[in-house]
Amino acid sequence: MKPVTTLVSLLLVIVSLAHLVRLVLDVPITVDGLEVPTWLSVIGFAAPLALAWLLWRENRPLGKGN
Repeated sequence: MKPVTTLVSLLLVIVSLAHLVRLVLDVPITVDGLEVPTWLSVIGFAAPLALAWLLWRENRPLGKGN
């Protein structure tokens, strides 16, 4: 994989893990006086994780069985 692809995949996984931590620890987030619902972190966890997986899968070297 190219270094930039690896870096972006890693960044997406880190963002996903941050949302998972928010879900597990039930950390409140307030933006401009409005509380962001915790359930939004489910999307914030799943979407970047899916993108990281797709990016990794698209850029892995092709070998036997692929």
